[in-house]
Amino acid sequence: MKADKKTILEEIKRYVIITIAIFVMDFGWTAFLIPNHLMGGGVSGIATLIFWATGLSTGISIFVINAILLLIALKIIGPSFGIKTAYSIVMASVFMSLQQHFITDPMLAGTMDLFVKDSFLAAIIGGALAGASIGVAFTQGGSTGGTDIIAMIVNKYRNISQGRVILFCDIIIIGCSYFVFHSVESIIYSFVVLAVCSYCIDLVLTGNKQSVQAFIFTSKPAEVADRITNEMHRGVTAVKGMGWYTKREGDILMVVTHKREAQQIMRIVKEEDPAAFMTMNTVMGAYGKGFEQIRK
Repeated sequence: MKADKKTILEEIKRYVIITIAIFVMDFGWTAFLIPNHLMGGGVSGIATLIFWATGLSTGISIFVINAILLLIALKIIGPSFGIKTAYSIVMASVFMSLQQHFITDPMLAGTMDLFVKDSFLAAIIGGALAGASIGVAFTQGGSTGGTDIIAMIVNKYRNISQGRVILFCDIIIIGCSYFVFHSVESIIYSFVVLAVCSYCIDLVLTGNKQSVQAFIFTSKPAEVADRITNEMHRGVTAVKGMGWYTKREGDILMVVTHKREAQQIMRIVKEEDPAAFMTMNTVMGAYGKGFEQIRK
């Protein structure tokens, strides 16, 4: 019972975080991007074009387009989309409609009475808010659907990466904005939005949790391993190896740690064995005790 209660509470927490993230994402669009004739990619970008061309609420367009894409995906790919995706789409539609009703002018974050006159500043703030929020939603298992669904459909029939399909769709969507805004400047700033948004998504997903993997070749493996274990509380794996030039066998130490702790490892190695050889590279992800939990 306790385990079930804990699971339910964790799931509720995830939905709360997704809801807040979607709200902030929509705020970035309605307060900074849409009023400045700026846009990013995805369904939100298409909805923005429809809004400026016809006046139809972006929330309605987002819901309708995503609903159509979901139905197509269910028929072609199957029910591989979770409840969180449908929930995120509905909340994005609701928040976008509500916020667009109350927010009609671009705002500076935290200073509601000042308008953003600089389109570049609006692109940076709007793109950062949208990207960071999407990244947070991703960490909780949420998804905004949209071009992600198109990418999965294309990927099923063509050997094209989903990232490339999404980028291609975003370029087409932003390019089409010229027929609505008739402004090359708007297109350029919209690409700035796309770049900032992508960067912030990556920063949220991997920036604070980036890990590194170090291989340490030293004549004092026991001393180095003991200090890393005792001072940093990190696991160390000793791998048997042989230097082909010297023909001498020894232990190669392998350590996985957070990027912010890399300097501490180098300090320990230098203090114990100044002649040691060491390589360090970034890993895509580290899961397990002391790192991220392995998600389903």
